[in-house]
Amino acid sequence: MDYLYEVPEDRKIRVIIDTDAACEADDPFAIAHALMVKKFIVKGITATHFAKSGSMKRSFDEIHAILGAMAKNVPVFEGEDGPLKEVRSKDLSPAARFLIEEAMREDEHPLYVLCLGAITNVARAVLECPHIKHKIKIIWIGGQEIGNDKKEIREFNSGNDIDAANFIIGSGANLTLVPNNVYGSVRISLAEIQRRIYPLGEIGKHLFENMIAYNMQPWAKWTAGESWTLGESWTLGDSPAVGIAMDENIASFQYVEAPLFNPDTTWKHIEGRPQIRVCTSVDSRFILEDMIARLEIEYPN
Repeated sequence: MDYLYEVPEDRKIRVIIDTDAACEADDPFAIAHALMVKKFIVKGITATHFAKSGSMKRSFDEIHAILGAMAKNVPVFEGEDGPLKEVRSKDLSPAARFLIEEAMREDEHPLYVLCLGAITNVARAVLECPHIKHKIKIIWIGGQEIGNDKKEIREFNSGNDIDAANFIIGSGANLTLVPNNVYGSVRISLAEIQRRIYPLGEIGKHLFENMIAYNMQPWAKWTAGESWTLGESWTLGDSPAVGIAMDENIASFQYVEAPLFNPDTTWKHIEGRPQIRVCTSVDSRFILEDMIARLEIEYPN
């Protein structure tokens, strides 16, 4: 089945997907969704680490697995292989170089960077070429709910590179932050994935089987303040970045002075910092139904 509509050229946007794709099961859903949105001109996908040795390369390989399952061809770039404090003295990664080159390229379509993990690659690129912060719109899945002081909760993406997070948040870049209370609201059951996504081509099979494998891991359990799954459900926490880039009207926002991340990922508020936009709610069913509809159109069973 083909799409029976076109997107006007002046509504299209360039998109770079920056992802720790092999970290757990939600990134592949967001990547697959973004690759199907007709409004998006996906210029490339950049792999980021998740604070484990070899994790960036694992993310790089998972991105290729997703592209293979979807029969799509998009450039993929290896990113920084560790947190900012460990890589600042090393050569710039291909991902950071690509981010700079694409941001500096003249194009009538605005450039969005969808950050679905540690924000190291973007931080490294902005440090190398500060001017690009005025040429990109960053949507980052990361950070605690504004005002949260619960130290027992460690937010994963910010915690994997606190230095990069603090640099980007305080840089004055055009940043939309999607914190954990919002991205955690995008819930789906394994039964729904089995019934509606699993039958839809190689990508449906890959998404379902990858999630089931993660769901059976010993660390995929509920503990106080730290969970991936309750047994038969999962958070597709990276998907709000796709939905917001597609249609901002599905979300609510507030502007706040950029706080600092403490080492435990709680916030520290400081007067006079640049403003950032924080997402306060998102229409999860719009995002999920749109993703499933596109899978049904492009990969009918």
